[in-house]
Amino acid sequence: MRKVLHIVKNIVTWIVLAIAVFMMIFTIVSVTTFNRADRGIFGYKAFIVLSDSMSATDFNAGDLVISKEVDPATLKEGDIISFQSVNPDSYGDIITHKIRRLTVDDEGSPGFITYGTTTGDDDETVVTYSFVLGKYQTRLPGVGKFFYFVKTTPGYIICILIPFLFLILVQGIDSIRLFRRYKREQMEALDEEREQVKAERLETQKMMEELLALRQQLGMQGQPAEQNDAANEILESDDGAIELLQPDEITDESVEPDEVAEESVEPDEVAEESVEP
Repeated sequence: MRKVLHIVKNIVTWIVLAIAVFMMIFTIVSVTTFNRADRGIFGYKAFIVLSDSMSATDFNAGDLVISKEVDPATLKEGDIISFQSVNPDSYGDIITHKIRRLTVDDEGSPGFITYGTTTGDDDETVVTYSFVLGKYQTRLPGVGKFFYFVKTTPGYIICILIPFLFLILVQGIDSIRLFRRYKREQMEALDEEREQVKAERLETQKMMEELLALRQQLGMQGQPAEQNDAANEILESDDGAIELLQPDEITDESVEPDEVAEESVEPDEVAEESVEP
């Protein structure tokens, strides 16, 4: 179930993202090109229909018409053109009407008589070549109404602000979830490292206890041998002392005073051996 919800959330997020991106592009393009006589994209211009003067045959108010720049000399009767009005009542407005016939104005400049198919009435002024903006190509129904709605405060909130707030909210929730997951994984790693250090410390402590026990065991085994060696040294030193201190041996081996006297040289013998003068 959680997997299904995750898939649905991703689909909704991508749809809202696509809508938000589309709205951003649409707003930029519409503001810079819609109803702009001097601007177009690759020779195409977009105009919002303001009335139902052509609703009987071609398009309605609120539609977006696309016109292409052409040479006015190539236009003929029955073509639908977009042009700037020179009528005093609607001077400067962009109108898209059908050509009824070719004509010239009071100054002899070539132009067109145009009319709206809903009423069939001709426009009051002649549309000369210099005011022609392009030849009608196609329409986008309702885009003009949507554009005007986006320009209002409710339209801005619904079409631009809310989608971006939704994306920010979703990204914020995902960021918080990722941060929590990161902290959880970090804590698990720390706990694992702490347990590993604890295990190593216990192992080291166990090894130290074994070493101490082994050292004590070796000390208990080495002490009697050292004591025996010391006793033997003491015994050997005592025997020597006894041998040196035997009185009989000293009496037997000592020189008698009489023998010393007998071996001494007599004065008469020294005198007899001396050389006569």
